[in-house]
Amino acid sequence: MDRDKPKRKKAVALKYDPVRDQAPRVSAKGQGLVAEKIVALAKEAGVPLKDDPDLIEVLMGLELDEEIPPELYVVVAELLAYVYYVNERYRRVLDRGLATDVDHPAW
Repeated sequence: MDRDKPKRKKAVALKYDPVRDQAPRVSAKGQGLVAEKIVALAKEAGVPLKDDPDLIEVLMGLELDEEIPPELYVVVAELLAYVYYVNERYRRVLDRGLATDVDHPAW
């Protein structure tokens, strides 16, 4: 049965350039080893990760460099707001000398 098969890991990376883009774009996507590499590179770069299987499924249907559709604006905006919030909290911890760049959360 399909339920017995382990699901392949999937990952999608978004980028947003407010000067160039009207909305975030798909910058990378993949399954299996490619997904693992996307996640590893994001972690190395300190990019926050969010595990949302439903959102990933929708984003996997987009082409590389394609802007997200308007139906996803609210969901992605909430995700970005969370990322900005976490980054700001972490920056404050760094400013107080309570952590180092090495201590950045693994998201």
